[in-house]
Amino acid sequence: MHRDDPRFARALAAGRPCSPREYRRTPVRLLLVVALAVLGAGLVLAHGLLIAAGLVLAGMAGELFDSFPPDR
Repeated sequence: MHRDDPRFARALAAGRPCSPREYRRTPVRLLLVVALAVLGAGLVLAHGLLIAAGLVLAGMAGELFDSFPPDR
């Protein structure tokens, strides 16, 4: 386990386990916030390319947010 996720192994040994790397969703949440900001800007400015980019980014974030960790 130490080779796979050393931070998790150290926290587990200390008695304060953190979630494994596969379950950390911070980058995905940031992508979702950016996607919604781009979508909102596209709606306010009535710019089709921004709306399309926001929808595509939101779809990517939704797919990443819903995906399960890969099987090992």
